[in-house]
Amino acid sequence: MVVLGSTGSIGVNALHIAKAHGLHVEGLCAGRNVALLNEQINAFNPKFVVIGEAALAHQVAHPNVWVGEEGIMRMLEEAKSPLVVNALVGFLGLKPTLKAQSLGKKVALANKESLVAAGAFLDTSAIVPIDSEHFGLWYLLSHRPMKRLCITASGGAFRDTPLDQLPHMRPQDALKHPNWSMGQKITIDSATMVNKLFELLEAQWLFTCKAYDAFIETKSIIHALIDFEDGSSTAHIAGTSMQLPIAFALLGEVKEAVLPSVDLTQVGSLEFRSIDPARYPVWELKNALLENPKLGAVVNAANEAMMTHFLEGRCGVVQMARGIVQAYEAYETQEPQALEDVFALDKEVRAFCKNPIF
Repeated sequence: MVVLGSTGSIGVNALHIAKAHGLHVEGLCAGRNVALLNEQINAFNPKFVVIGEAALAHQVAHPNVWVGEEGIMRMLEEAKSPLVVNALVGFLGLKPTLKAQSLGKKVALANKESLVAAGAFLDTSAIVPIDSEHFGLWYLLSHRPMKRLCITASGGAFRDTPLDQLPHMRPQDALKHPNWSMGQKITIDSATMVNKLFELLEAQWLFTCKAYDAFIETKSIIHALIDFEDGSSTAHIAGTSMQLPIAFALLGEVKEAVLPSVDLTQVGSLEFRSIDPARYPVWELKNALLENPKLGAVVNAANEAMMTHFLEGRCGVVQMARGIVQAYEAYETQEPQALEDVFALDKEVRAFCKNPIF
């Protein structure tokens, strides 16, 4: 397989599964973490390596190092592996997903922005999502008629923050996730609930059902739930580790223990909450986005642009969320009709968000 984003949390866990099951790693791609990349090169001896920045290439301990997006595309073209793990962060992961699909490769997809921005133009039958929520939904699917697919949210760093304190929260506060250890972007997306908005949209592209929804489960051991037409519901319960969905994505079928089973007597109790737009303003977009899923391209671009403002101290977390909502409202009639429209709309929305009106 080829692993894009090998030094992030998903990439590291994917390589852990690969080592445990003797999977060949033909290519590795990392952003800036040269030290960890060199460790991975030593452990897996890949044929191809890509680093995010040209200035770092000389530090990579490999004779065949390529750089950036061009390097990723070249690696995908030359690699013989039928499987690509795309764990890149953000919109920049879309082109590699498209390239891998054009080459007939299966994509184990952790780059949710690919589906959010361009789900209408991807072959979802050749995508296996690396996501605990979508894995949970897949695990629960049966022949019985379904009424609603539900995924869960942790609530993120601000789930217990007094509402009057939210405008004062800064990036260092948003990165204090209560349950998971993840990268910067997805942790902030969890704090704003953008991540769950994206996952609902992904679920709509991946599965067919009448309704999709999400709620907060504070301990993150219930990952997904299906309501059936007969009135019954089933839930997928597993520990807070990505290794299980990664193992199924890489191996196809898993018959041995990847994680210990959850001991509910040790858990003791569970707490469920609805997602309140007063705390998570982007949740106001849920119904409109599910009705107009191609506009995920707008929300994704606005989110990345507004997050830059937030990280650089030009706005607070509430203003960041409001900027995303404003961008959606400004572009809600501009649904992309082709892939080139997705890239054009992405640029236009980012330009719109350069000077947000709060």
